[in-house]
Amino acid sequence: MPCPAAPGQGDDAITVPSSNPLTRKLETFTRLSQDDRLSLDRLAGQNLRRMDARQDLIREGDKPQALNLILSGWACRYKTLEDGRRQIVSFFLPGDLCDLNIFVLRRMDHCVGTLSPATFAQIPRALIEEVVLHHPRITQALWWENLVSSAIQREWTLSLGQRDAAERLGHLFCEIFLRLGSVGLTGRTTCELPLTQTDLAEATGLSTVHVNRTLQTLRSNGLVVLKGKMLEIPDLRALMDASLFNPDYLHLQHEGSHLDANG
Repeated sequence: MPCPAAPGQGDDAITVPSSNPLTRKLETFTRLSQDDRLSLDRLAGQNLRRMDARQDLIREGDKPQALNLILSGWACRYKTLEDGRRQIVSFFLPGDLCDLNIFVLRRMDHCVGTLSPATFAQIPRALIEEVVLHHPRITQALWWENLVSSAIQREWTLSLGQRDAAERLGHLFCEIFLRLGSVGLTGRTTCELPLTQTDLAEATGLSTVHVNRTLQTLRSNGLVVLKGKMLEIPDLRALMDASLFNPDYLHLQHEGSHLDANG
């Protein structure tokens, strides 16, 4: 079953973050120069678009024309079977580039759709190539970003194969909280979570009934509090321990410090 057609996109009165989430994300890996930051701001200002929730940015079978940078809101990468069953294979949060290597594809082999209202920049291939050519520090930081994306995919595969339901959901909540924290989008114990139980089921390989029961268990054990579209983790360490969560795969410890710029 092909992905549904993407509706029209509007760019009137678009509100963008006051700080560039891509810069904040890449500076998790290494320190960038002022010139690097200005170049990233240029990327984040390209062809701004806004979409409502539950719409496609790009569909399976499309020829990729630009690289999408999420500035606000949430999106996901997903695959759909002929009978309509869907698997979410990754979440895109503010600061995330949807498929850094997208231009090597002749046709898209997956869909990217919004999970909440989202603002994104559509960056032309030529501009990406220009920035990579003239800003080696950015290129190095993007290597780290690509490394983390691959590491996240491995952890999701491990969850599907080995973690039980409570560990899968708890692990996912820990990951989301830390990823949002790296771009300054968490409170002390809270973060946005605009996901339905169906979304969680499609991301974790569980049924919606199993997700509902597992969330009740996590709540009753005092590990999570879900209210509206907000997630509270009263004790992050306790949830990490219960979910067998090791944050090393997110590489949030400024591991590229030896690559630091001087300005």
